[in-house]
Amino acid sequence: MYRTAYLLCGNADGARDLTQTTLAKLFQHWRRVAAADNPQAYARTVLTRTFLAERRRRLRDLLAHRRIDPPRAAHHADLRVTLLAALAELPPRARAMVVLRYWEDLSVETVAELLRCSEGTVKSQCSRALAKLRVRLGDAHVYATDYATES
Repeated sequence: MYRTAYLLCGNADGARDLTQTTLAKLFQHWRRVAAADNPQAYARTVLTRTFLAERRRRLRDLLAHRRIDPPRAAHHADLRVTLLAALAELPPRARAMVVLRYWEDLSVETVAELLRCSEGTVKSQCSRALAKLRVRLGDAHVYATDYATES
């Protein structure tokens, strides 16, 4: 759960907070969790919806106080940092879709159910998000080969 939270939030502190909030919600409604067919899927749903709700809440606060965009990742940053920076530039819902679809390897149907949207929305949003990531990452394949040889 923490790993998914880290990918959604993009930082360790946010991931810890999101995981803790999710666990508190699960504990609060433990009878529902215990009765669920797949408690892990139930927890992932709570995690994702909590992330999106917090982002919407934060967005309202940010509209009142504009923030400066974070600096772009350095040209020679390793692949992980570059990928996290690129993920951070996606809107929260698109980011959640990409993480659930490609990192968690969930089906389009499952992601659509988790995020309460149509399968077509998941397909189109993932396609757009991947296009943005490709543009943002550009020559990331250069880093991928360097990263693979170092490991």
